[in-house]
Amino acid sequence: MASAESTTLTERQVEVLELREQGQTQQEVADRLGTTDSNISAIERAAEQNIEKARRTLELARTIRSPIQFSVSPGTSFDKLVASVYSHADEAGIKIAYCRPELYTHLYGVLEECTNQNELKTTIDVGITNEGEVRVFTEDF
Repeated sequence: MASAESTTLTERQVEVLELREQGQTQQEVADRLGTTDSNISAIERAAEQNIEKARRTLELARTIRSPIQFSVSPGTSFDKLVASVYSHADEAGIKIAYCRPELYTHLYGVLEECTNQNELKTTIDVGITNEGEVRVFTEDF
């Protein structure tokens, strides 16, 4: 079994996730660990929340560490967002790692939950790395 020692997961969460990944049902895991299936469900849910929190922490750190950072306001269209990314990168002499259609796809995939049709519903922070990777962070998702 993997160790949770250096993660945001508890040993029990790791144990439950491993058994579930092996194809065991919640009831089978509960029987094996001497608990209820509803407790296993709660442990899985807490593990997923910890995983999401760790992912968000990593995204925030990557955005903060990007040499180019800027915020984009709610109501901004994806066209203006993409133009702004290219403009900021051009000013810094950085080549964006995506062609325009790829950048739209990347940004929409990351921001789908905080968009309304073709506009941002919330403020986002954008980071651009020296390698031209575009990082996005928002507190709303």
